[in-house]
Amino acid sequence: MTENEIGTIIVEAAIEVHRELGPGLLESVYEVALVHVLREQGLTVDRQIPIPIQFRGIQFDEGFRADVIVESKVIVELKSVEHASAAHKKQVQTHIRLTGLKLGYLLNFGEELMKNGITRCVNGLED
Repeated sequence: MTENEIGTIIVEAAIEVHRELGPGLLESVYEVALVHVLREQGLTVDRQIPIPIQFRGIQFDEGFRADVIVESKVIVELKSVEHASAAHKKQVQTHIRLTGLKLGYLLNFGEELMKNGITRCVNGLED
């Protein structure tokens, strides 16, 4: 399955979760619900994965935690804020760059309409 195919499933699952739960809950609630829906569809989903970083030739295991990684190919950062900021998008872009993955999503469940809370980020991904 390609990154884009996985991405389509992620977006559809996020819309489904948002439609059922609505906006305004904690990120952790959306995370467990989204992971459940994705796993129901047979995808391999990992949560809260520590990602090390390299700095001046030294590996630091305290780099960051990825909220969700799907099929070891797509990283998903979840937010539950009124409006996602440019800093949130940069965070996802940094995560995909540091992991070497090609596709990431920022999903903001705080938006009134989920479609307004979906930001797709790429790192050398071909269409």
